[in-house]
Amino acid sequence: MVPVRGSALSAHAAGVDRLMASYRSIPATSAVRLAKPTSNLFRARTKRDARGLDTSGLTGVLGVDPETSTADVAGMCTYEDLVAATLPYGLSPLVVPQLKTITLGGAVSGLGIESASFRNGLPHESVLEMDILTGAGELLTASRGQHSDLFRAFPNSYGTLGYSTRLRIELEPVAPFVAMRHVRFHSLPEMVAAMERIVDTGGQGGTPVDYLDGVVFSADESYLCVGRRTTTPGPVSDYTGKNIYYQSIRHDSVGADATKDDRLTIHDYFWRWDTDWFWCSRAFGVQNPRLRRWWPRRYRRSSVYSKLVGVDHRFGISDRIETRSIRPPDRPLHERVVQDIEVPVERTCEFLEWFLGNVPITPIWLCPLRLRDRDGWPLYPMRPDHTYVNVGFWSSVPAGATEGVTNRAIEAKVSELDGHKSLYSDSFYTREEFDELYGGEAYKTIKKTYDPDSRLLDLYAKAVQRR
Repeated sequence: MVPVRGSALSAHAAGVDRLMASYRSIPATSAVRLAKPTSNLFRARTKRDARGLDTSGLTGVLGVDPETSTADVAGMCTYEDLVAATLPYGLSPLVVPQLKTITLGGAVSGLGIESASFRNGLPHESVLEMDILTGAGELLTASRGQHSDLFRAFPNSYGTLGYSTRLRIELEPVAPFVAMRHVRFHSLPEMVAAMERIVDTGGQGGTPVDYLDGVVFSADESYLCVGRRTTTPGPVSDYTGKNIYYQSIRHDSVGADATKDDRLTIHDYFWRWDTDWFWCSRAFGVQNPRLRRWWPRRYRRSSVYSKLVGVDHRFGISDRIETRSIRPPDRPLHERVVQDIEVPVERTCEFLEWFLGNVPITPIWLCPLRLRDRDGWPLYPMRPDHTYVNVGFWSSVPAGATEGVTNRAIEAKVSELDGHKSLYSDSFYTREEFDELYGGEAYKTIKKTYDPDSRLLDLYAKAVQRR
């Protein structure tokens, strides 16, 4: 048992009591959902009759045990708070998703990924056990040996089977610094081949690699960002000020010298992408040096930008501006293409070449992964002992003649290449396509067991259907 502070345990118990009371207060005829202040989902939403569960007491770290390298964490705890609690012990979660306000429960039920995923898999694979409030109103402890069907179906269920109130997770040792090497490639096949070698060997040029991701700017300019943990002190870069991380990756070196070295504290490495929301802060002008100078550092973070996007979507500000300037009012203006997909490593070049030729969005983020658990996860089936590559792209394109035409084309291409896409954003699958990709009968069986009265939304309804 991970030791927990008495005050933290007491506060957590009170939070669970409030959660259960709020569940019981919702009429049996009403849908159930979380009431949470932040979200990293990008699906279109409409108002619906659903009262929110009170999660106000489920946001903290209950305890960190350096002897067993484990932690007990409340389901709504953000990774920002989790990392702050583990780093003083020289430990971190096995995978730290790149945005500070992603919650541990969210990363487990909705999947998460980062540059340690090529060796540590996905966040849910480091979960040892979790307490789950099911749709039936029961609080169950699930693990590989207890309620194992719920434990294995929880990843990618997006709250349609229940909500985690506590998770016990593995941690791993980290060093104070990360030495980075940005390797440039002028060919996508060469870049993917180099990525695959690092994943297969766990190193590069005889040196172990701890972190690996990449960025594609064009067919002839791509980079692998190779990170190695180190205790050696020295100068470090700071990308929370005027300098911008993704721009620092780029360089003109060629041949054997096509590298650029950098160095970050482990804290700043974990949040290197959050300051500018990868590169999406440019939509708000924050990368303009004049504006950046006056934009407070505390507001240079993904949570602020996502709130601005929410305000824009709510009031249609950008649509109104664009309509007045270039488009007639009876036509859609743009199509949001905010997606992460995974394809087998051997199909990655094919997807990237297709994408660059058909979708006018760059840069593109790459992150290789291999599952740790050989028994698999039914709602997001991937082959064990096989490398996949997450491809992330987040922008918009000119709207086509039909709704979601670009997103639909991406879905078709990913399925053709034996891949999947994450469900945090817009999806357009038919019910048959969706069931084939995301659990089908296995999901329906578990849904009937743990949410027999359908108090929670069905996964297809939540991920695809407009509400």
